[in-house]
Amino acid sequence: MLCLWSIKLVVPEQRQRDLLHPRIPEAIPMKTSTRTRSRTLHLTIAVACVLFIYSGAVLADAIVRTQAMFADTIAEYFVEDDLVRLELEIGQNDVSAFRNLLPDDIYQRLGYGEAPLAQRLKTFTTQDMVVLAGESPLKGVFTKLGPGTRPLRDRITSEVVPTPEDQAAVVIRATILYPFEKRPDALTLVAPRKNGQANIGFVVYHKGIAVNDYRYLASGFTVHLDWQDPWYSSFPQRGLRRQYFSPMTGFIYVEPYEVRKEIILRPSDVQRIVDLGLDGKDTISADRHDDIKQKVVAFLSDHFPVTIDGVAVEGTVDRVNFLKRTLRSSIVVDGQDLDLWSATLGVIYYFPTDGLPQRVEMEWDIFTDKMQMVPAATVDQAGPLPTMLEPDANILRWDNFLRFPELPTLNEIAPPPTVLQRIAKWARWIATAATIGLGALLLIRFRRQRRVAPATAVVLLCTVAIAVVSFTQFRRSSLDDERLQELVGNLLHNVYLAFDYRGEEVIYDVLAKSVAGDLLTEIYLETQKSLELANQGGARVKVKSTTVDEAELLGREGNHLDIQTSWTVSGSVGHWGHVHQRTNGYRANLQISDVDGAWKLTRLEVLDEQRL
Repeated sequence: MLCLWSIKLVVPEQRQRDLLHPRIPEAIPMKTSTRTRSRTLHLTIAVACVLFIYSGAVLADAIVRTQAMFADTIAEYFVEDDLVRLELEIGQNDVSAFRNLLPDDIYQRLGYGEAPLAQRLKTFTTQDMVVLAGESPLKGVFTKLGPGTRPLRDRITSEVVPTPEDQAAVVIRATILYPFEKRPDALTLVAPRKNGQANIGFVVYHKGIAVNDYRYLASGFTVHLDWQDPWYSSFPQRGLRRQYFSPMTGFIYVEPYEVRKEIILRPSDVQRIVDLGLDGKDTISADRHDDIKQKVVAFLSDHFPVTIDGVAVEGTVDRVNFLKRTLRSSIVVDGQDLDLWSATLGVIYYFPTDGLPQRVEMEWDIFTDKMQMVPAATVDQAGPLPTMLEPDANILRWDNFLRFPELPTLNEIAPPPTVLQRIAKWARWIATAATIGLGALLLIRFRRQRRVAPATAVVLLCTVAIAVVSFTQFRRSSLDDERLQELVGNLLHNVYLAFDYRGEEVIYDVLAKSVAGDLLTEIYLETQKSLELANQGGARVKVKSTTVDEAELLGREGNHLDIQTSWTVSGSVGHWGHVHQRTNGYRANLQISDVDGAWKLTRLEVLDEQRL
């Protein structure tokens, strides 16, 4: 049905303001009967009671697991200085509720009546999809109306991603402008209901800042607008609060041998406390980034103190990055001009430790009139534990309740064959042959003479002992498939473990236990590069497991083993309030050599690398 529709109203931007004048016909006031209001009140009370009774089951999932961004219809409201722009993507399942947007011939063919499109468009903006400023509906003007393709949205970030042709869904696309002369303190949104209910996922942006995560639209949602700082525009309902609602957040990450403190804040909020040179600015230019970072780090040096096992500690700044925060994700965006209101800065400190501490505490000592609740979390091997910090409960504390903590250690590498074990490779057969020969000789003499010479018996026992020792030593040093796979796995484990430490010198020292020669520098550079997330400012993945899938001995020359192997590496990185899992698969040719009595990697050729 939609494919037959080719109507499109496109108005050049330079003429849009000309269309948004008092010549727009007067809005039709909305009327609600006393009976309707009574029924609505009773229904509201009933729903409120149900939600109160089952709040424990509802609140945990309602915010996190919403599928509103994949609703049949998507409504995006953009609140600007002098208007509200509504972008609609109407799915085919909701066409009936949005019938007033259909062309005349389709509208009539479906039996909806004879009302012309021009009249129905006015009805739509004044009765169906209404935006109220106070109690007065804003007058709407269509600038675009017609068929289009629904974009795909990332399930995590909600950002638009490229849409394959075979996944393109046809929708009705509409753009409606609702101008206002005086900036309203609040806007109330109304969903179509006269022609049936619609499944609408919506989000509101105030001057480019998302006010809420995607939620399902219902009539009566009121957004309060803060024109001084649109970051603080909000809905009163907690369920409509976006994930990143607070201007500051704090996190503590506890890992073996290291604790990290992470503070995320807006420079515009710091400007209210200390001068960053941002007064009167609308943007933070790229050439000011370093200066802003230095001033923010200096400001933070007097705040959010940390104690580990009761001892106050001073952290070392690890990274400072500007972030772009979408509805669900944070991406490093250093090196470009940033809008002042949405600009966010992340600062990470690290504190070296011996193993795992028993308690870590961070005191949150900054609260403002607009920031009385601060989202925070502690993160360890068991995962994140979120909390809310308030003036009367301002300590973010981690206690070591891990029953079986994983403390990464270097794997023991079986040594190369000793001189005795190399001799045993041939001695076992010589001793076996000698044993058989002497045994046969003794048997012949015993049959002839009915006695055995003591010296011959002693020699036989010696050859038996030599054979047994030779076979035992050979088995200990032989590299069958299982031992070869274990050797490769242990070496790779130790290589990755070296990067759990900080400092180039320390990492080199640990690497040198498993890598030799010119390969040492090459592996240091290549492994460090593979473990860093470039789009996250250099955050380093901590490897949790290394699994060798296959190891085949291609050849052995002297003290060198040539091996073709494939392995899988799994790790995680915690930053910006998230823990990301990452798994890579590799196939490579290795050379493992006997270097001063220890097996070490001496050559590496990666044949294939895949992100799993």
